[in-house]
Amino acid sequence: MRRIENATSRQVSFFKRRNGLLKKACELSVLCDAEVAVIIFSTTGKLYEFSSTSMKETIERYRRHPRDIQAKNPPVEQNMQHLQHEMASLMENIQRLESSNRKLLGEGLESCTHEELLELDQQLERSISSIRTRKIQVFRQQTEQLKERGTTLTAENALLRDKLSLQQERGSNEERAIEPSADTTEVSDVETNLFIGPPETSQKRALQKSYIGE
Repeated sequence: MRRIENATSRQVSFFKRRNGLLKKACELSVLCDAEVAVIIFSTTGKLYEFSSTSMKETIERYRRHPRDIQAKNPPVEQNMQHLQHEMASLMENIQRLESSNRKLLGEGLESCTHEELLELDQQLERSISSIRTRKIQVFRQQTEQLKERGTTLTAENALLRDKLSLQQERGSNEERAIEPSADTTEVSDVETNLFIGPPETSQKRALQKSYIGE
């Protein structure tokens, strides 16, 4: 982009671009609710301007703007001083807490007055009371948990005992079913020897054995 050399073309382009710029400024102020001010001087020194409110008020606001920024954003030195002050305050608090902690542990009590020692004694009593209260709560909770566990184990034990009794009963029934009956015993006493020959011969031999046995 460079300057238009032809004066006529340059003048025509100025009017077109000027009107477009003023139109865009007006649209920006309306659509975005912005305070817009445009000042244009032609090559002949003629002034063209647009302001959404008041050109004078906008210019005064522009002149005050650097001072407003400086008031809202303090210099870096002031920020550093503020940070240093906060850091010193935090370090002081840390040292005080560390000293109080050492005193609660029984260290560095030489510089304590009688009132400070009484205050430490009261703090320790309150701490011990809180610890004992919490210990009792934990003990009760554990006792309740053990009772619930004992009840659960008792129920499980009873269930296992019932299962064992049922299995033993089933085993006894099976053993009874396996035992031979009297008829089976009598049948087992029947002569099982094998005889070759007519049935009458086998019967005679059986009678002979019975006589011999008597």
